Amino acid sequence: MLPDFLPSLARRLLAASGLALALLATSAHAQAQGAPAAPPQTLAPDEGSPVDSLLAYADRVGQFNPADLSTEILNLGEPGQSPVRQMQLAIALSQTHLPVDTARALGLVQRVAASPLPESAPLKPLARLLSARLFEQRRLEDLLDRQTQQLRDSQRRIDQLNERLEAMRAIERSLNRSSNRQPTR
Repeated sequence: MLPDFLPSLARRLLAASGLALALLATSAHAQAQGAPAAPPQTLAPDEGSPVDSLLAYADRVGQFNPADLSTEILNLGEPGQSPVRQMQLAIALSQTHLPVDTARALGLVQRVAASPLPESAPLKPLARLLSARLFEQRRLEDLLDRQTQQLRDSQRRIDQLNERLEAMRAIERSLNRSSNRQPTR
């Protein structure tokens, strides 16, 4: 099981490399047993494909600092009907980790996944993958917002109870002082 904190593209690449290692181990084991090795399988998409360029773009954008990321988003502008530009903008927006940008990125990848344009066909599996990842990211952001609000409410309640406790202690101290001053009869 891969950790949840890895971005989905990195998890996908790790899963592919894990599969490659498993195939390599199986091949080595078969050779040790005297059986012929299975032919290696290609795990990566064709060179120069739009998916390759988007994976390279995601790797590059993932290393941007917030200022460079904002500049990249502004440079991309409105992607229009271009599925590649829609995916690029969605990838860049997903790196900001802001709920509004996550929602916009989700809308963009869903447009690519539902697009009838022929140039969107090779991008549809990646769009569905990103859509699932962005939907999960959005769900987690909503959960974080709710938990943050609950934490604020709890902290406010704790502060109110501490104030009441201090007021009761002050009353208790004043009662103890006044009972010590009263002469006994």
